[in-house]
Formats: sequence, structure tokens, C-alpha cells
Amino acid sequence: MPAMPPPSDIVKVAIEWPGANAQLIEIDQKKPLTSIIREVCDGWSLSGSEQFALRYADGPQLYITEQSRCEIKNGTILRLAISPMRAARQLLERIQSHGIDARLEALKELAKLSADPTFAAEFINMEGLATLARLVESGTHFGEMLAFTLTAFLELMDHGIVSWDLISISFIKQIAGYVNQPMVDVSILQRSLAILESMVLNSHSLYQRVAQEITVAQLIAHLQVSNQEIQTYAIALINALFLKTPEDRRQEMASTLAQKHLRGIILNHIIRGNRPVKAEMSHQLYVLQVLTFNLLEERMMTKMDPNDQTQRDIIFELRRIAFDGDNDPSGTEKRKAIYTKDYKMLGFTNPMNPAMDFTQTPPGMLALDNMLYLAKVHQDTYIRIVLENSSREDKHECPFGRSAIELTRMLCDILQVGELPNEGCNDFHPMFFTHERAWEEFFCVCIQLLNKTWKEMRATAEDFNKVMTVVREQITRALAMKPPSLEQLRVKLRTLSYSEILRLRQSERMSQDDFQSPPIIELRERIQPEILELIKQQRLNRLCEGSCFRKLGNRRRQGAITSHLPVTATSAGFVSNVLHYGDLDETPQGEVPFELLTDKIPVSDIKAVVTGKDCPHMKEKSALKQNKEVLELAFSILYDPDEALNFVAPNKYEYCIWTDGLSALLGKELGSDLTRSDLDTLMSMEMKLRLLDLENITIPEAPPPVPKEPSTYNFTYNYG
Repeated sequence: MPAMPPPSDIVKVAIEWPGANAQLIEIDQKKPLTSIIREVCDGWSLSGSEQFALRYADGPQLYITEQSRCEIKNGTILRLAISPMRAARQLLERIQSHGIDARLEALKELAKLSADPTFAAEFINMEGLATLARLVESGTHFGEMLAFTLTAFLELMDHGIVSWDLISISFIKQIAGYVNQPMVDVSILQRSLAILESMVLNSHSLYQRVAQEITVAQLIAHLQVSNQEIQTYAIALINALFLKTPEDRRQEMASTLAQKHLRGIILNHIIRGNRPVKAEMSHQLYVLQVLTFNLLEERMMTKMDPNDQTQRDIIFELRRIAFDGDNDPSGTEKRKAIYTKDYKMLGFTNPMNPAMDFTQTPPGMLALDNMLYLAKVHQDTYIRIVLENSSREDKHECPFGRSAIELTRMLCDILQVGELPNEGCNDFHPMFFTHERAWEEFFCVCIQLLNKTWKEMRATAEDFNKVMTVVREQITRALAMKPPSLEQLRVKLRTLSYSEILRLRQSERMSQDDFQSPPIIELRERIQPEILELIKQQRLNRLCEGSCFRKLGNRRRQGAITSHLPVTATSAGFVSNVLHYGDLDETPQGEVPFELLTDKIPVSDIKAVVTGKDCPHMKEKSALKQNKEVLELAFSILYDPDEALNFVAPNKYEYCIWTDGLSALLGKELGSDLTRSDLDTLMSMEMKLRLLDLENITIPEAPPPVPKEPSTYNFTYNYG
């Protein structure tokens, strides 16, 4: 008898065929697919099995090939269908038929099947793409027929089997014509925009041809419609053209887009439109944002030439605006000394030759551009920042020049200036679409934040990097809130003061996520034995003080636990590895003196401590057994020879104290609820103390004095 194949090679599926009952079969993955198809055809008495194939019955309904058959899962429903080659031949014939209805149905089916790579390869091999291209170029198809034709064409091209460079000029003109027409069917416009985008992204020669055929004005007009799908495809095409434009012409294209009010149209018709921005639109807006900021890369990577007088004049202008230096003193040496002093007050690292501060890239000349924009457009703010710092003590002044240069570098890094867009990113910021000079305005807001944070931290020159770290955190946190405007950004940054950043850091350190980080886990593991030892000592100390318990066995009615408990009290205490116990006539106040206790048990004689229903006095048939509360408070000390001391604690706290203390006495783990609660509380306090940020906190050398006792104790404290 042949051995059965391993279960992993057997897949149980159902296979359908129109007009017949489904076959439930087991597919042997080691057997050729043609053999399996032949067996399925035989089950329905179908001849010519080579003309058939298997497809999935659900989802995209893709054909199953030798390469993809490993993806079949148990319970999958398959369908027997005509083979991809036969389907491609039949559809190609129907597409070229004279009957309009038959052609429409064929194109509709083709648009669906073209997503299948197996079918696409067969259809393309039969010159099917060329047939579709001729149908488009003829200009005789309209409406649904044209929409299905364009859908099938785009799906077939997306498989990458044929190069986009083979597309004819007449085809491009026809597709561009649909985009440039003021009134065209939405489905045709959507597919035409998608085809043009693919042309631009996949072929440099086609980019040039599309750029000649498409007008930016018409693309921007498509952004003003109410259909977000059309808006998305229009922005995607604009982004593709922007991305493929040669670097020396990108500024020109950006200017053209600005002249056509692209930013304002996006802001009013998309970001602030009546419908929420979908994920794909968010991605396209993010791409446009990145491409726009990448225009700054050239200045960011341009070093300042110290010998270029035009560039040096910009620095002179910064000094003039700050210090109103129209009337320069006569004399070269005197002027040079004053300039050096002024440049030092401006916060340059090289006051003798501030041009040297701009020779590092990034941020290069972009930092100087930002500083000049602030000085000219926000002159009052610029002068206030400079003069405010120049009047401070030397050790607390915030160096404007150095700060502006480092801030520019930081902003370039945060916004990834010079980086290509990330495929899966949707991180666009609405506020950057609210101003024509969004980058410069963003810098102006952030430089004011930096100056404010410097004052809050009472920073000195040695704290420069620390301040920049805090400012970066403030900016990234504010950006994460996606403020809708630059004014809202200012509001959010005002709430993110230095003290608030410290509070957030402290809170996040205490969060569950942080406590799972390896360094925190290691710290907890080191601290936990110390805390457990502290709890153990507290429990043992409490045992030494002793406790009073009601004595069991007498049925006179008195006590607070149950009505049948006796009057006489029992006391127990632990001294020098000996447990003292005995009867007391009265309950003493405070610590129980062990001298009053007549009986004792050496700890070495204690065999075990049992609780609840395992206690001897809970096993007896008495009313105590029926009381759940008493059962939860009962514990017994078992000692030699087969004796037991039985207790019922007055409350849960006393129960936990004694069971923990006795466990510690016997060298066992402390497992009560009280121990877990104390451990969590003490661990949390200790971790907070260990991780406490003592920034700007003065620690006294001597402990603070203990305050005087209040005149009365008639007060309460609300812990809520």
C-alpha cells in the first residue's frame, strides 16, 4: 500500500462549475496542476482539460498557476474556468466584433480580468494592448466603453510586461485631450489622469511629451471640483510632473503653480472642504509638501563664500537693522572693532568674520535667508530678540546667530528637506498650505520659541545643546497635533513650555510602555529585592509588637466578627525566634508585653502555616465553617507534635500581616494581597525617585526643619 503524503501537502478545497454540484476534493500539492485539472474535468465529464484552468471563486478571482498554488489554503472555494489563453483569444475576438453590446460586455470583462498577471501576459502576447490603443486613438469610443477600455489598458500596463516608451504620440494626445476638456465623463477623466501619471513616472521621454500636452491651469481646475477622487488624481499628476522636472527648472514650475494659486485652491477646496481628507489624498498632499520643501535643498547645501560681497552685504544688513547702524563711525580700525562687537551681540560664533558661520552644510545659506526674512518681515521681533539678549548677563544671553543656524538645521531634519517622499507616508501638515512663505514663517515662530525656552531654562552657553534638544521636542510634539494654521502652532507651542515638557517626560517615563523598556526592567529587577526585604522587615517588626485575637471554643456571645465568638482574648508575639502566646483578660493598649504570655513555641518547631479551609478549626462542623468572611480570615500555626494554634484575624489587614510575617519567619515567599499592594506602591515611588528629573531643582544641603505642630487638629485632607 503506497504511503500517504504528509498532511502539509494535502489541501482540502471545493471546486465549482456552473450548473453542476461542487466537487469536494483533496489537492496533492506534489501532483502537477494539469493532472489535478484533468481529474476535476473527468468528475464532470468535460473533455479537453488543457482548455481549462482553476481560479479563485472569491476576491480578485485570480488564476492559479504552478507558482501561486502554494497559496491555496484549506477550505478555499475554487472555480473551474476556461484557460487564460482561451479567455484572452475569445475576448480579443469579441472586442473587435461589430456588435456594440457584445463589445461593451467584452471590454467590461476585460477590465476585470486584466488585473490577473497570468491573463495579462496571454492577452499582451496576442497584441491585445495594441488593439486597445487603436480603439482609443480612433476617438470613436465614448462613455462606458471608453472607460472600460482605459481601465483595461492601465491594468495591463501596470504589470510591467510592456515598456511605456512604446506608447505612441497620438495615444498621448488623445488621453491628454480628455484631461484638457472642460467637460468630460468622471470615470474617463479619472483613468486618463492615472494613465498620464504612470507615463510621467515611468518614462523620461513621455514626461517631456505629457508636459507639452497638459496645461497646469487645467489640472488646477480639476482641484476645484467636488469629487475627491478626481482631485486626488489631479494632484498625483502635478506631483509626478514636479518630481520629474529637471532640477534647474523646478523653481520655475513652483512659480507657475504659485501664480495659479495652487496653494489657496488646495486649502479652500480640499483641506478646508466639506469632506474629510482620505488616506490617498493625504499621501499626495504629503508628497507635494515634501517636493515643495525640497526646493530649499539648493540653498541648504550652498556654502557661503566669505569673499562674495553680495553675500556679506546680507550680514551687514542684519547688523544695520538690529543696531540702526546707518551712521557708521569713520576710521577703518574703529569701524572694525564696532562691527566685531555688534556681531558678537548678534550671537555669531565668529564675530571677527561671521561669514564663516555659514560655511557648514546643512544649513548653509538657507540659515542666512531665514535670518534676513525675520529681520525684514518681522523687524520688531528680530530687534527685540537681539537687544533682549544683548542686555542680559553674558552667561545667560541666547546667541541669536548660532541659534538661528542650528534651528534651521534642525527644521531641515524634522521636515526631511532633500529627502524623497516616503511611499507609505500620509504626514502632511495643513498649516504649510496657509501661507505663501510657510517655511520662513515656520522658522520665525520657532526662533521665538527657542528664545522663550532659553529664558525658561535659565540657560547658559554650556546648555546650548540641551536647549536645542528641548526645542526639538517642543516642535515635534506641536507638529504631531497637526495645527491647522501657523497661529494655532503658536498657541500649541505656548502650552508646551519647558516645565510642561518636563512633566510630559516624567509622565511618559512612568507609562506602561516605558516600564517595558530593557533599562527600566533591569532597574526594577535590581530594586525589587530591596523592597521585598523592606516589606519583610516591616512584617517581622509587626509580629514583635504582637496582636490580640478572639479565643475560639467558648460560645458566650460577644465580639464583632460573628455573634457566637467568645469574650476572652488571645495574644501572640514573636521574640528571639520564639513565638509567645497566651490568654489575656483585657486587651492591652499598644504593644503586647510578651512577659504576660505564659506559653511559647520555638520557631524551629513550626512545621507550616495554613489558611482558610485547610485550617483545623475550619474543618470542624461548626457555624464558623459556613461563614465565608471568617474562612477568609482564618489561619493556623502547625507545630510539633501534631499541635495547632488556630486564629481568626479581626480584619483582612491583620490577617495579611500575620500570614506574611509567619511566612517570612519560615523563609517562604510573601504572597498576600497586602504584600502585592505594598510592593506596587513602594516600587512605583522608588522608580519615580530614581528617574526623577532634578533639572533646575536646588537640593538643600541640610534637611528642612520640621514645622511646628498646629494649634488644633480640626482639619481634614481631601485625597480625591
